[in-house]
Order: sequence, then C-alpha cells, then structure tokens
Amino acid sequence: MSLAFTFPGQGSQAVGMGKDLAEAFPEARAVFEEVDDALGEKFSAVMWDGPEETLTLTANAQPALMAVSMAVVRVLESQGFDLGRKVAYVAGHSLGEYSAHCAASTLSLADTARLLRIRGNAMQAAVPVGKGAMAAIIGLEHDAVSFVCEAAAGETGGVCQIANDNGGGQLVISGGKAAVERAAELATEKGAKRALLLSVSAPFHSAMMAPAADVMREALADVRINPPRVPVIANVTVGTVGEPEDIAARLVEQVTGQVRWRETIEWFSANGVNEVAEVGSGKVLTGLARRIDRALAGVAINTPADIEAFLQSHA
Repeated sequence: MSLAFTFPGQGSQAVGMGKDLAEAFPEARAVFEEVDDALGEKFSAVMWDGPEETLTLTANAQPALMAVSMAVVRVLESQGFDLGRKVAYVAGHSLGEYSAHCAASTLSLADTARLLRIRGNAMQAAVPVGKGAMAAIIGLEHDAVSFVCEAAAGETGGVCQIANDNGGGQLVISGGKAAVERAAELATEKGAKRALLLSVSAPFHSAMMAPAADVMREALADVRINPPRVPVIANVTVGTVGEPEDIAARLVEQVTGQVRWRETIEWFSANGVNEVAEVGSGKVLTGLARRIDRALAGVAINTPADIEAFLQSHA
C-alpha cells in the first residue's frame, strides 16, 4: 500500500488545537515550545486559549496549523514511524505546502514558523480591506468557472481567477470585489448550485497578492532550503519539486497562483497512492479526497487516539 501525507490549510484552525497532543506527548510539547521561541511569544497560548478572533487572523492561523501538523509528525516518528521510508509523497493545501516541506525536512521548524508569520502578514497587507473578495462556486466544473472568471474580469476590468480547485465541483474564485461578485452572478446563471461570497479578509491566491509574493521571495532567499527526504508535490505545478531554488520559486508562485488540489489527489492515484492521511487539525482534506476519488482510503490524524490507531494499522 502506497501512502501519501497531506497537510491542511487555513480554515481548519480551532481554539484548543494541539493541546491534547501537548498534554499526551513530550515530543509535541517540544514542537509548540520551539514555535513559541521562533515567533518570540507564547503563541501556544493563543492556539489553546484563543480568543477565536485572534487565532483566526491569517498571521496566526497559518503557523498554528503548521505547528499542529508537525507535532503529529514528530510524535509519529518518536513512536518508530519512519516517514522517509513509509510515505511516498507529501503535499499541503496552500499554507499546508509549508507544513509538507517542514515534514520532509526541506525547511526547519523554526524557519517554517517564521515564514508563515511573514506570509500571513504579507497576504493581509497586500490588498486594502474591502477591495478584494473570494467566493465558493458549487456545482460547476473547472472550465465553466474559468469561463465566468474571464467574463467577469472583462466586464469589470478587475482581477478574477480560480484560487482553489478543491474537486467534487467545489471551486473558490478570488480577485477584485466587483469582479468576483459579477462572476458569482454569472456562475449562477450558468447553472451553479451555489455561488457564495466568503467571509475572508483578502483575495488570496490571486494576482492581487503580488506584493505578498515579493515579500516571500525575499524571505525565502534568507533561509536554508534542503532537498526533501520525501517527494513534495507543489500546489501550482502538481508535480514533484526537489531542487532548493525550484522549491522557493514554487512557494512564491503559490501566493498568486491556483491551489490545484483536485489534480493533486488525481496525481496521487495515477502514481500508485491508494491511501491518503491528513496530518494535523481538522478533516477537511480527508473529505475532499473522498469526493475526488472514492477508491482512495483516507484517514485524519490529529488526536492521540488517531495517532495510536494509525500506528497500529501501519506497524
């Protein structure tokens, strides 16, 4: 059985995340302490005690989600699970790609935490509040959504593009407020089951994030990037990435580019993967994988009980 690890993106955070891991495993506590040190604050207190509106801030949610993912990875490894030998590929959804690289030892834990803090702040600052928007389009396939994005951009003169292709007829579009609102209207006219504007603070994964991409290019140039010990699948290319300069380039492109998650899961299936384990907070990616390919076995690993069950089934 060929196994892939996936790492969740923003939206899977919740107050209390990782606390049970820290209480149960010293290896998990060490991860949270290292992230606290890297960020220069008692960041774990925000994760465990909130308030929710503070944890939900992009600059906090991103390193928090990575920290929980890495706590699970470190606990698994401490219990004898050899990630380098037993996992064929790793991939992450948006910020989860950084978690994947950290798990693959491409980036150190401290550098990953600092990069995600920088990334969150840069993405929030790239576009004034109210100028951008995102919307979920349910029930249309990729080509139809791409068509309405192009039409809306043409009509309004604004940016509108697919940000996430999550599979199962669930896509997220992003860009200028007027263009996204018009695209949502066009999608409904074209037969979408739902076209729902999202409560987000910025138009992530759109060309409007170009200032944030510039910030990340500089930030990534200042950290050590190692060849990954497990092949990492990049969001923007849906292919393995191994050379340090290519890894940095793909992470920069990802800020303004599309998260091609449906294609990533399809790539797994086409390359021998028959089980996908979601490592970290929540179960969003597990549900998406089932919708994309029902033949894939899927499991989420985020609690001490999940870890015990996973280790028993992968002894």
